[in-house]
Amino acid sequence: MLSRTADSLYWVGRYTERAGNIARGMQVALRMQGLAGSLGRDRDEWRALLVSAGAEPGFRATGKELTPDAVIGWLALDPANPSSIANCIEAARRNGRAVRTALTVDMWEALNDTWREMRARAASATDADALPGFLDWVRARSLLFNGAAADTMMRTEAWLFVHLGVMLERADNTARLLDSKHRALSGPGAEGAVAYAEWQALLRSVSALRAFQHVYHTRLEPGLIVELMVFREELPRSLISCHARVLHALERIAERTGGRRGEPQRIAAGITDGLSKGRVEAVMADGLHPWLTAQIDRNIELGNAIHALYLDG
Repeated sequence: MLSRTADSLYWVGRYTERAGNIARGMQVALRMQGLAGSLGRDRDEWRALLVSAGAEPGFRATGKELTPDAVIGWLALDPANPSSIANCIEAARRNGRAVRTALTVDMWEALNDTWREMRARAASATDADALPGFLDWVRARSLLFNGAAADTMMRTEAWLFVHLGVMLERADNTARLLDSKHRALSGPGAEGAVAYAEWQALLRSVSALRAFQHVYHTRLEPGLIVELMVFREELPRSLISCHARVLHALERIAERTGGRRGEPQRIAAGITDGLSKGRVEAVMADGLHPWLTAQIDRNIELGNAIHALYLDG
């Protein structure tokens, strides 16, 4: 497979997943807005959203005041933000169009129909009465594309690169979501009604509130939340689950490219091995924030290594 084809497929997966993840994060912030505002902490909530989306530096560079409307506009529609929902949908469709024949009909229709409807919704998407429905729609379209890929795509190199992009983006998002709430999960902020509401919102953002009850049969606790989202393979969005699938995809890609292994496999194997041997007690004792920061840095390192070996050229 040509590097430019693999690159487009990889980024179709990443951008589609990113749009859905940003919508999930915005839904969490909206749920928390009233409670945080009553305590004078509403700006903290929107700052945490920017952090979880990896969009805080770009927003700061605009010089805009950190308000709900400004953050919502930046993350949903702003053309200057390469990771806004609108730009992610545009980029996913552009990359998909470049490799149209490598996608199934269902995958292309999911991308193209999403792009067309996004253009129709853009004028009113961030209006107060339209925003919740818009975010639900974005999540549904991301799920539709992933379902179309899972159900209709042959398990060739094309599938592997799409899947690799989705899983690496998802792992990065889970780490960033946890890091954006590290004060509510560890330290003096990890107690009280506000912290409990933040724990619930965090789990909802990865569709894991019911999963928590199914696994633990107890009230929410920070250590158990971190364990579920990091170390439990049963949860599809946990770090260990995502990275196991990243490693699997990279190994299959290597097999299909004549044993072309290198830094991506080494880094992915190291991350997966560390997660399989990790324990939540050690993470919480050593400091959740620095541990997650290291994980995010490793994700970036892995993405760069994937580009260097397979996608640049």
